[in-house]
Amino acid sequence: MTAPAVPGLEAAFDVEVRLGPMEDHGTTRAGHRRVVPIVGGRVSGRFEAEILPGGADWQIVRPDGGIEIDTRYSARTAAGAHVYLRTFGVRSGRPEILEALLRGDPVPPSDYYFRIGVRLETADPALSHLEQSIFVASAIREANTVRYTAYRVT
Repeated sequence: MTAPAVPGLEAAFDVEVRLGPMEDHGTTRAGHRRVVPIVGGRVSGRFEAEILPGGADWQIVRPDGGIEIDTRYSARTAAGAHVYLRTFGVRSGRPEILEALLRGDPVPPSDYYFRIGVRLETADPALSHLEQSIFVASAIREANTVRYTAYRVT
């Protein structure tokens, strides 16, 4: 019997997302909801694009303090093509570390767990190959930005 291939990772593109002020929606039927507006940023690597304002991270803060990440935002290439990016994942750590991140304090990325899956969608035939792969990333949360390198799962 042949075994399936062991997945590998290859660096695909870098993302820097600029964030607006967090909106705390309180406890809803889904849980403690927070919304963090996305106000801009850049994508570089397999494609170059400007992140457009108007997206957001619709977070749920779990009872254990972990944060479920659910972002949706768009980017536009210099040629005018749009790329829709959606991430989903988890940011977790000790309570004092998560509180420091919330305040915008600098925290070493090794002190918390922030992993995401990245899905891409585009109508541009030149970029359609992006829709044929799975991407994952280890992200860094800074005071007003989130940064990550997306890796294509081979």
